[in-house]
Amino acid sequence: MSSELHIIFGTGPLGQAVMRELLMRDVQIRMINRSGQAAVPDSVEVVAADAYSLKDACAAAQGASVIYQCAQPAYTQWQSLFPQLQASIVQAAAVNGAKLIVGDNLYMYGAVQGAMHENLPYAATTRKGRTRAQMAEALLVAHRQGVVQVAIARSSDFYGPGVLGSVMGDRIFPAVLAGKTAAAVGNLDVPHTYTFIDDFGKALVVLGERQEALGEIWHVPNAATLTTRQFLTLAFKEAGHPPKMSGTEKLMMRFAGLFIPEARETVEMMYEFEQPLIVDHRKYVAAFGNHATPLRAAIHQTLQWYRNVLLVR
Repeated sequence: MSSELHIIFGTGPLGQAVMRELLMRDVQIRMINRSGQAAVPDSVEVVAADAYSLKDACAAAQGASVIYQCAQPAYTQWQSLFPQLQASIVQAAAVNGAKLIVGDNLYMYGAVQGAMHENLPYAATTRKGRTRAQMAEALLVAHRQGVVQVAIARSSDFYGPGVLGSVMGDRIFPAVLAGKTAAAVGNLDVPHTYTFIDDFGKALVVLGERQEALGEIWHVPNAATLTTRQFLTLAFKEAGHPPKMSGTEKLMMRFAGLFIPEARETVEMMYEFEQPLIVDHRKYVAAFGNHATPLRAAIHQTLQWYRNVLLVR
C-alpha cells in the first residue's frame, strides 16, 4: 500500500462514500469522528477527535496528503457551529500541508430561475443559506491567500447507501420497499435534481487527485433530472409495487416544526421543493468526465441497502 494518507473528517454517508471510493485506490485511509468507532473495513483507521478543537483536529490529521471535509453539526446548529468546525479543519489541513476537498450543498444560491451553475451569485436570504455562503467565501479566501489548497464539491439532496436523514432517505425508501405511501417534501410535480451519494463521494476523490480542481467550485455529476413523482415512480417499480406517494406542503412542515426541530429548520428551505431545482454539472463533466450512476442502478443499490438494513433490524 502507498504511504499516501487520505483523511476523512466525518463517518456519515458522505464520508463512507469517499471511503468506498478510496478503497479502490492504493492509499492509506483514516476517518475521524468523536467516538473513534465506525463500521469500516479493517484496513481503514478510525480515530477519535473533537474536530471543533484546533489542537485535536491538527493532531488527528497529522501526515495527511488530502483531507476530505464530510463532517457537519446537527442541522439545527449550522449557524452556531458549522463555521467553527470548518475553520478548525482548514487549519488542520494548513498545518499538515494537505489539500482540502470540501463537500458542500446549493443553499448559498438561494431561489434560482433556471439551472444552477457554479458562477451564480450568492443570493440566499435564508439563515442556513447565508451561513453556507460565508463558509464558501472563507474557503476561497484561504485558498487565494495561500493558507491551504481547496476544492469545493456541491451536490443536491442526496440518497443512496447509508443515507437516512435526507428528504430522499429513511422517510422514503422503507415505505417504497413495503409498498406503503412515501412521504416526500414539497410539490411532487416540479423537476428536482437528486444526487446519488456514491457519485458525490467519487467526485470528492477525483478533485483530490487533480491539481486543476484546486481553487474552484464544482457541481458533482448527477443522473438526469426528473420530477420527484417520476423519481419515486421508478423506485416503486424497482421494488415491485404500485406507486403511492404524498407531498408535504410548507404549511404542514411548519406545523410539524412545532414538535420536530429538524422540520422547523426545513421550513425556510421549502422553496427548493416548491419550484424547479435543476443542477448544471457541465463544468465538472468537461474537466473530469461524467461518472453519474444511471438512475435505475442508483435506486436499485439504494433499495438493496435498505433491504439489508431492515432485515438486520
